[in-house]
Amino acid sequence: MSAEKHVNWFALEKACANPGCPVCGIVSERADRYIDNMLFEHVSDRGFRAKYREAGGFCPFHARHLDSFRDGLAVAILGADILADRLPNLSRKKNRPPKGECPACVETDRVEREFLGCIAETSDPEFIAFFTGSDGLCVPHYQKLLSVAKKVPTWLEKFQLESFESLLERAKRFIDFSAWGRQADFASLSEADKLVWKELATALRGSTGR
Repeated sequence: MSAEKHVNWFALEKACANPGCPVCGIVSERADRYIDNMLFEHVSDRGFRAKYREAGGFCPFHARHLDSFRDGLAVAILGADILADRLPNLSRKKNRPPKGECPACVETDRVEREFLGCIAETSDPEFIAFFTGSDGLCVPHYQKLLSVAKKVPTWLEKFQLESFESLLERAKRFIDFSAWGRQADFASLSEADKLVWKELATALRGSTGR
């Protein structure tokens, strides 16, 4: 196992101990770290500033917490760049879409591919044990794994499809028991099954905003 994959292995082990898709958890943490580093270290980098300006700044999802980061000056400098770039077109009532891609989305895609590749290439029994003890991948990340992996290992395919099938059955039962006159059946559901609609919504969209 390479040093890089060794680090990723431990990152996945830690993420699998938390609720939800482990790759979503890693991606969210890495995206916040990336933005924080960009604001703190690269705001004076002309190359980054040009890419940021071309992209029209961070996308709405990745920009949603900019006011909570530690460097207000960096946020102001980057924001002033974007507003100054857009203002001439706004004053002429023109809508010029950004030509570039959100830098944090580019980084998110890189991290997703790296970790999904790590999962698809792993056959270590210890890894399989802690991964199959987790909530597994959300639907978007499993779909992406299918597109980026050369081959999906049998253990992973079995685990993911069984997880999705179980979630579907629980959702159907929730729907059936929510019908009028089935209050007793609904009351018999576990607390987790009474909130399965939230679990389903998260599984279908993921939690990375992409």
